[in-house]
Amino acid sequence: MKKLTLLFTAVLMIIMTGCSMQPPEWAKPNNNGNTDEIKIGLSISTLNNPFFVALKDGVVAEAEKQGIEVVIVDAQDDSAKQSNDVDDLIQQGVNALLINPTDSAAISNVVQTANSLGIPVITLDRSADQGEVEALVASDNVKGGEMAAQYIIEQLGEGAKVIELEGVAGASATRERGQGFHNIADEKLDVVAKQPADFDRTKGLNVMENLLQGNPDAKAVFAHNDEMALGALEAIQSSGRDVIVVGFDGNEDAIKSINAGGLTASVAQQPALIGELAVQAAADVLQGNEVEEMIAAPLKLTTKE
Repeated sequence: MKKLTLLFTAVLMIIMTGCSMQPPEWAKPNNNGNTDEIKIGLSISTLNNPFFVALKDGVVAEAEKQGIEVVIVDAQDDSAKQSNDVDDLIQQGVNALLINPTDSAAISNVVQTANSLGIPVITLDRSADQGEVEALVASDNVKGGEMAAQYIIEQLGEGAKVIELEGVAGASATRERGQGFHNIADEKLDVVAKQPADFDRTKGLNVMENLLQGNPDAKAVFAHNDEMALGALEAIQSSGRDVIVVGFDGNEDAIKSINAGGLTASVAQQPALIGELAVQAAADVLQGNEVEEMIAAPLKLTTKE
């Protein structure tokens, strides 16, 4: 056993001596102004959500326009899978990483791995808690939460009883949308219940069914995304109650529901634009140009036309 230990130590020292502390060539930024040979990796939290499908489409469209190759992986809302996916993208030799985190804390380790290799990281819609990120491309989630609260006040008046459906607990979008909402709601509304439904339509339905039973006086719902809002709407319609529902994203299904008299409103993002801006930011970084740490995509409140 002692001989094996000594042999392992010797081999390890040889490997460490022979290794350069410099990142591999493929991981170094491309400063020649040419995007033709750039390959970027895109890690999406889930493609089972129309918002993130539109975000992915925006990335692909802008990458094609610039002649950039894109490798896409779907984390399926699994933070462990996402970390493994990003490791795989690094092994495939991507020049930059675009990451839409499932969990802002859990993604931090692979962001730091990319940092150590000199691979620039751009985050989309949600941030990473640790590690160096060149830019976060996202809507102003705090502002969007405030817009939702203000709209509910305009519709129902101050003191209205509201239920809040929260997103994935570890996601920055959940924290920021909730923060914005409570900036106003804590003073001017009565938030009678709040519970995570993980940005998922089915969970939104199930959680809402339970919350309606315990809060018969609720007159409004703010959901941190449209998928949960649509699930909540289904539960409300089944109960025969009169409750307004405000979502967040402005996805296609939500807009259709609003125009049909279902959802009351949605704080609409522009996911395709977020994708486009992220590719532009990655290309700029790889060409040695400075980018803003926060690149904001405009929001608008969508109501029935």
